[in-house]
Amino acid sequence: MKKDGDGRVEKGNQQLLARRLSEEVGISEPDARGLIKLIGTDWNSLLREARFLKERH
Repeated sequence: MKKDGDGRVEKGNQQLLARRLSEEVGISEPDARGLIKLIGTDWNSLLREARFLKERH
């Protein structure tokens, strides 16, 4: 993923990642964006936490 000047993933890329996570796991995009803010962009970690989140709802 492309990073901006201060090392953060660009907002557009975060939106794409959130959409992909939402579609793959079945959580809402706002929930997916929240996970990205908490965890970062590591895909395996995001999948694991998104699955836990889905089970809780």
